Amino acid sequence: MSDEPIRLTEGMSPVARPRGKVLGHICEHPGCGCDAGWGFAKPRRPSHWFCFGHKADGENFL
Repeated sequence: MSDEPIRLTEGMSPVARPRGKVLGHICEHPGCGCDAGWGFAKPRRPSHWFCFGHKADGENFL
């Protein structure tokens, strides 16, 4: 490993993303619509996403 900082290829720029944001997942609990950070799925099955308040609902999909 080198102590040199990583350099991006010419023409590339770093992507700025706000910290702590959930990207594209909405809680599946009926009527909620909050950002969802907890995903639940069995192997090779579609994921189901829930917010912190409805995280217990997702455990039914395991």
